[in-house]
Amino acid sequence: MRNIKVRVHKSSANLKKEDQLAWKIAEIASDKAPLNEEAVDMVINRIIDNASVAIASFQRRPVISAREMALTHPRENGATVFGIDSNKKFHCEWAAWANGTAVRELDFHDTFLAADYSHPGDNISPILAVAQQKNLNGIDLIKGIITGYEVQVDLVKGICLHEHKIDHIAHLGPSVAAGIGSLLNLDTETIYQSIQQALHTTVSTRQSRKGEISSWKAFAPAHAGKLAIEAVDRAMRGEGAPSPIYEGEDSVIAYVLSGPKAKYTVPLPKVNEEKKAILETYTKEHSAEYQSQALIDLARRLNKKIKNISNIKKIEIHTSHHTHNVIGTGANDPQKMDPNASRETLDHSIMYIFAVALEDGKWHHIDSYTPERSNKKSTVDLWRKIKTFEDKKWTKKYHDPNPNKKCFGGRVIIKMKDGSKIAEEISVADAHPNGKNPFKRKDYINKFKTLTKYIIDEEESNRFLNDVQNLRNMAKSELHKLNIKVKLDQKNSIFKKAIF
Repeated sequence: MRNIKVRVHKSSANLKKEDQLAWKIAEIASDKAPLNEEAVDMVINRIIDNASVAIASFQRRPVISAREMALTHPRENGATVFGIDSNKKFHCEWAAWANGTAVRELDFHDTFLAADYSHPGDNISPILAVAQQKNLNGIDLIKGIITGYEVQVDLVKGICLHEHKIDHIAHLGPSVAAGIGSLLNLDTETIYQSIQQALHTTVSTRQSRKGEISSWKAFAPAHAGKLAIEAVDRAMRGEGAPSPIYEGEDSVIAYVLSGPKAKYTVPLPKVNEEKKAILETYTKEHSAEYQSQALIDLARRLNKKIKNISNIKKIEIHTSHHTHNVIGTGANDPQKMDPNASRETLDHSIMYIFAVALEDGKWHHIDSYTPERSNKKSTVDLWRKIKTFEDKKWTKKYHDPNPNKKCFGGRVIIKMKDGSKIAEEISVADAHPNGKNPFKRKDYINKFKTLTKYIIDEEESNRFLNDVQNLRNMAKSELHKLNIKVKLDQKNSIFKKAIF
């Protein structure tokens, strides 16, 4: 690995493109690095993971909306849309839009947290869509996905977006563009321009994850993937981009992030070095914001220790700055305490999540979010007793550069009405690579079968799982096998008034 120093330069300095971050990313996207076998296996795991949550969300309104938009853009020899017969193809950017929204809707796929947040699995839908439309093979797809993960993880390690209230999709646009560049074996120059265009068009604010959180939270990564596809297409036609997009005098760093005097360090593999960043990422066992995963596991354990939850006087959660300020009481969002809040808001409220998991001793991707569940009187009473606090110790653990020391948990102190106290802590989620029960291939398969049980038949389930595990050997024209057909009847549009 190498550390790339990134800062703003005046236009008069005429910074050479070879010294720019976008170029250095493009170099590793266009290199001929060997594939790491563990990384290849993890790609398969994450394709299974994405398919699980995409099919599970098939009948949710935002997913239906995105899918119906995609279905108005058919294309012979295009890409497939989750749930739709694979004989029907659509323009790849619209397939990426539909599939990306489906993957993101339940907030239930993989994550990587460092200086910023990310869901690197968001790279898969647009890269796969392009691979299908361009009639590529399994190895091509694997190479593209590995690059997408590498670039996003490295950007997330080096550049914090959220401190400036910029949404994390600003790292996704460049990573998708780089991944597609690897997929298509494009030259460094073309990928360089693609990355810059993709970043320029995918900068948006974090209001999408603040206040009254709407369905745009699911659409946003899909939109970034769609824009990245379009950026690559333009660059392949010879079009340029705002440059230098990171280091320029009026660049993203200069006027969106930390300003003209800012300095960042982004780790990147050396040219022709194996890309293994996907191995540092981790998926979710529970359908909720990742920073709640460990605390859900702790709540499940505490459920067995507390005989009468109504005897709880108050609960303190001492945790990292991120958890406290994004999904805790430090966010100062009254919506996070509202029983009638949207599902998207509830899955970003650790107070709600911990209350439900503590009461039920479990978590369910549907049942834990129903209006009946969120309005349950005992839950609302318990919810109101929970408050979060930043603990510098946990903030330090959160940012530890060593993946074996990095933690996303906290310490919970439960004070009972009789004056007694229960205090326990948890460092990482059970499913985390360093957790109690790290996710393996069998766990990804079990997650898939559990989430899709009533939506696809057993034959289709087994077919998909057999095919995806043979990804390395998939020939050209076979990537449609990564699509899944649901057994639910396709109804006419539920939206009577729309443009498409």
